[in-house]
Amino acid sequence: MITFDYSGKAVLITGASKGVGRAAALAFARSGARVCVHYGADRAGGEETVQQLEGAGHCLLGADLRKYKNAKQLVEAALAKLGKLDVLVNNAGQFVKHPVLDTPSEEWARIFNETLQLNLMAPAEACRTIANHWVANKQPGVIINVGSRGAWRGEAGQVGYGASKAGLHALSQSLAQELGPHHIRVHALAPGFIETAMARPHLQGEAGDAVRAQSPLNRVATTEEVARAILWLASKDAEWGTGSVLDFNGASYLH
Repeated sequence: MITFDYSGKAVLITGASKGVGRAAALAFARSGARVCVHYGADRAGGEETVQQLEGAGHCLLGADLRKYKNAKQLVEAALAKLGKLDVLVNNAGQFVKHPVLDTPSEEWARIFNETLQLNLMAPAEACRTIANHWVANKQPGVIINVGSRGAWRGEAGQVGYGASKAGLHALSQSLAQELGPHHIRVHALAPGFIETAMARPHLQGEAGDAVRAQSPLNRVATTEEVARAILWLASKDAEWGTGSVLDFNGASYLH
């Protein structure tokens, strides 16, 4: 297994109270990094993540990223806590059903807008904030945006999710071009189904069997596998991959 050395590095991971965010936080800490763990509403989960981190110098910050400007304040608070940031992982997101034909207009608009704010607008503001800091201080950096195969294949019943993740992929590519001259890399990761609390209801019984059968490997990803992919993207080895969207779905969707 490839090992990574992030000694002396500082990392902010949004949505790290559980799932992929927690797994990434644990992986970065094992590799020597100091990690700022962000949580939205689950403070207990965030505290549990921090307690499991190896090493010292980690911190915990809460912010409701569905509200405008909170992403900017989160990045600034992480910089104040850790003294610097080398890697930003935009992982926080939501996947809420809002079928076009069955959801009342106001409720549909509310869910759609909240999904866009959390899944796309908050990462965009976090990217803008840290990019300006890095450029002003002539510091290189890495941004990793966790997207989804749903950006490619569509998400019936969760159109806000599919739209927001497609936007996140495009945002990553545009930022990679704009920020590359400043030695700032931007990557997007597009997983399929992952064994997380958010996905677990979809993985039960016959429906779960059907989901697993989408991949020729007949399973879904583990959070640890996705975390390892994030660690690789943050490494120097992935430099030439800036601007790319890494499909990570066990061949469950090819395009």
